[in-house]
Amino acid sequence: MAKIARGERNNNPGNIRHGSKWQGLSTQQTDKDFCQFISPEYGIRAIYKLLQTYQKKYGLNTIKKIINRYAPPNENNTEGYIIRASKEIGVEVDNPINTQLKNITIPLAVAIVNIELGYQPYSEKVFEDAWLLL
Repeated sequence: MAKIARGERNNNPGNIRHGSKWQGLSTQQTDKDFCQFISPEYGIRAIYKLLQTYQKKYGLNTIKKIINRYAPPNENNTEGYIIRASKEIGVEVDNPINTQLKNITIPLAVAIVNIELGYQPYSEKVFEDAWLLL
């Protein structure tokens, strides 16, 4: 059996670090670096909220700008991340996107989970159910 990634074990497939008081956080936080959620839907909801906040608060409206903040070069191969996310959702890296739109944000979150975990353990329904938590 393949090893389960830390992000999946934490119900945090976006590997979101501690900092905000996210909705759906587990009462026990045993991972010193990354948030732990009560379900993958709440972990994915946190990805959606981050993507929306990046656009609303910081004006980040392209895959390149969003991923540069989400996955900074000091921790990631950010350039590779940007290219892969762009290919997965079929939007050029510098084209404006609207993270308030479900048909943009869900595919971007799916790409983020694919990249962060290295595989995709969640059905389309999990991403849809997470959207309903917004």
